[in-house]
Amino acid sequence: MAKTLFDKVWDAHVVEQMAQGPSVLYIDKHLIHEVTSPQAFQELEDRNIELFRPEQVVATADHNTPTINQDQPVKDPLSRKQLQQLTENCAKHGITLYGLGHEYNGIVHVMAPELGITQPGMTMVCGDSHTSTHGAFGSIAFGIGTSQVAQVFASQSLLLTRPKTMRITVNGSLNKGVLPKDVILYIIAQIGTNAGTGYFCEYAGEVFEQMSMEGRMTVCNMSIEMGARGGMIAPDQTTFDYLKGRPYAPKGEEWSKKLAYWQSLPSDSDAEFDKEFIFDARDIQPMVTYGTNPGMGIKIGDVIPQSDDASFAKSLNYMGLSPGQTLMDHPIDYVFIGSCTNSRIEDFRVAANAVKGKKKADHVVAWLVPGSKQVESQIEEEGLKTIFEQAGFKLRQPGCSACLAMNEDKVPEGAYCVSTSNRNFEGRQGQGARTLLASPLVAAISAIEGKITAVESYLN
Repeated sequence: MAKTLFDKVWDAHVVEQMAQGPSVLYIDKHLIHEVTSPQAFQELEDRNIELFRPEQVVATADHNTPTINQDQPVKDPLSRKQLQQLTENCAKHGITLYGLGHEYNGIVHVMAPELGITQPGMTMVCGDSHTSTHGAFGSIAFGIGTSQVAQVFASQSLLLTRPKTMRITVNGSLNKGVLPKDVILYIIAQIGTNAGTGYFCEYAGEVFEQMSMEGRMTVCNMSIEMGARGGMIAPDQTTFDYLKGRPYAPKGEEWSKKLAYWQSLPSDSDAEFDKEFIFDARDIQPMVTYGTNPGMGIKIGDVIPQSDDASFAKSLNYMGLSPGQTLMDHPIDYVFIGSCTNSRIEDFRVAANAVKGKKKADHVVAWLVPGSKQVESQIEEEGLKTIFEQAGFKLRQPGCSACLAMNEDKVPEGAYCVSTSNRNFEGRQGQGARTLLASPLVAAISAIEGKITAVESYLN
């Protein structure tokens, strides 16, 4: 029987299948951070249960961490407490921790792939919804709640209902200036934020085959924003080249064995999916959101659509926008380039290329937050830091930062922020903040111009 990529990975990890019910699924890698793990550790303590397989758990500090003065004691009492608890829990249970200041520290969905922790054919979980990022490698990766974090600690397994399968195919060549972020924003705008509910999505076609691993991670990262449990892209030579030689990647004979398995994972040519969408790359242009969910996106230059829906009207009222309005030349106040969606070195290369030799608008605050210490080092080594500083951008230290405003990196009430993050919900970047999701290219250009700007004049 023909199988999809999802089928192959799922079936290989089923410990037990309940009759007409859920499956017990084995979990290969469990990623944790300081915010969603303390309660799970406490549950182990309360029930006198030992952590089953600590060698399969990797921890980092990212969500509620400062992005300045990381060499100094953390000022915020909640953040300080969470980081202390994470350190103590990892030491007690023998878990590898890449804490604040460690050379491998970073956002969990950035540092794990760059260390080679994330590999094809794995099942991976984390107490964070954007764990879908890791599906870019051909893994089943998804976010879990705190009670499920405790389940994995105790058993290295989860009781799960098998999702349905969906495939989104995009063929053709992308227009100049269109980045992976634009691709996924376009897809979500076309199919809606609920289209993926109950499904695991595979992205297929020429556009994804030609994408870098960093671009694929951006796409899979936002699968959750269309309601999907996760997103996947079949592993190929791009995947293997990215992984080879990384610290956690297989070595020697083990690499050859793993490679043979990974090459068997792509969906069979006659595999069937429960739902399919097909798009033409030529229809995709640089995107920007105008509302308070990632599906409320338009091509830059298009007008905000009309709708009689009450929630639509509420969203526009929050954003201070109106139907029929264009966002072209709309003034902005902040730019944030970072988050687990767009804080990898490719994102900063694109931004630096756009702003080189230019100055940001005086009234715009521009934050650049690398996704890991390794990305931070690359920014310096490649001379990008100098370019950004000369343009007036502020380079901060790794962390989730202004994506979710859990730390001091907050956008003020009423201010417009062009953000490369994944969510534009009300208050996501700060109480009353107005978020416009876009690619790193659009964000960088908007910082220079002080307003939403078409990318054409910056494409040289």
